[in-house]
Amino acid sequence: MPMIHVEMFAGRSPEQKAALVKALTEAFITTAGGTPQSVQIILQDVEKSAWATAGVLASEKA
Repeated sequence: MPMIHVEMFAGRSPEQKAALVKALTEAFITTAGGTPQSVQIILQDVEKSAWATAGVLASEKA
């Protein structure tokens, strides 16, 4: 069973998340095969204060 794990900044609506998981599922099936029922997706919201790039917290960026 394929597992897609998405970490992203918090703040997206349930409708945006639903559209994302639908698009990810369709993209996986189109490119790698399988069935929609086989695709597992975990969405993890991460606060900007817990995400850093190049040594700088996302919450500190302008």
